[in-house]
Amino acid sequence: MAAERSNKQVFLRHHVTGFPKESDMLLLTSSVNLKIPEGCSGAVLVKNLYLSCDPYMRLRMSAGVEGYYFDPFPLSSPIEGLGVARVVDSSHPDFKEGDLVSGGTFWEEYSLLKSPKGLFKIQQQNDVPLSYYTGILGMPGATAYFGFHDVCSPKPGETVFISAASGAVGQLVGQFAKLMGCYVVGSAGSKDKVDLLKSKLGFDDAFNYKEEADLASTLKRYFPDGIDIYFENVGGKFLDAVLINMRQHGRIAACGMISQYNSTENPEGVKNLLLIVTKEIRIQGFIVYSYYNMYDKFVETTLGLLKQGKITYMEDIADGLESAPAALVGLFSGRNVGKQVVAVARE
Repeated sequence: MAAERSNKQVFLRHHVTGFPKESDMLLLTSSVNLKIPEGCSGAVLVKNLYLSCDPYMRLRMSAGVEGYYFDPFPLSSPIEGLGVARVVDSSHPDFKEGDLVSGGTFWEEYSLLKSPKGLFKIQQQNDVPLSYYTGILGMPGATAYFGFHDVCSPKPGETVFISAASGAVGQLVGQFAKLMGCYVVGSAGSKDKVDLLKSKLGFDDAFNYKEEADLASTLKRYFPDGIDIYFENVGGKFLDAVLINMRQHGRIAACGMISQYNSTENPEGVKNLLLIVTKEIRIQGFIVYSYYNMYDKFVETTLGLLKQGKITYMEDIADGLESAPAALVGLFSGRNVGKQVVAVARE
């Protein structure tokens, strides 16, 4: 008879309006059989080690908005997310017991993945923490890499502005831009984060947006000759201020708009859209999964940069599945410094 284990799980209690709260989520304990059920072919059973907290998850906590590429979280199963796990049992030809994997899983200690699409096998590097596969070597890292190199089409010497620059994606975009030979400025929400951008991550400059009354004037101060590339993570008034300061033929990579995720009213409007025409600005939204056919190349390149000490990475790790709701909610008040990860089980 197959062994059974208790299995802590995090569910969404109800769909959310406005800022999420820890009480919007529910921690339950069930039991799990450590063998895949008979007749369940092409599945993997995994023990989750690290779970990723990502801003896009807030959109899935709502009841649903037309035009999104994903569905709301169901209330009848644990929250879905990205993570790193070890295979406990497999009926899938590409995975075997003991394999380390990264990709889609659930917020629980053990998950039965009946259709493990988008699951990548990890070739473990002893000098690289496994948690990095939720961040710099996972979805956020790929977002930064392809969003900057492919969407922004950067050239050496160009000027680059990154909003939410100390987050999982922004901190990497800045470093990729510096390696390209660009002038890089980032915005963040505290003095400590601004200091980290300049002292640890190598940004040329940074500012605390909460201390700036007029963002357009602030950007003019940091970019007197204009901005060539804007990596957009915030939206709203940031985008409006940036459009005023873009250079001719500037490029904007629309990665996210976190300022709009918790809005209970109509989304904040952008007023300076005519400048897209007069300055011949290219704005392109992108979804990282469109680039996953090049995922192996990204991992190889980024691992090389890590091992050469050419890029660094900051994580904020919360211990235990029970800490996951607070960790996720903290993203939207800027509580985390670096990539927010939940360590479910360390190996």
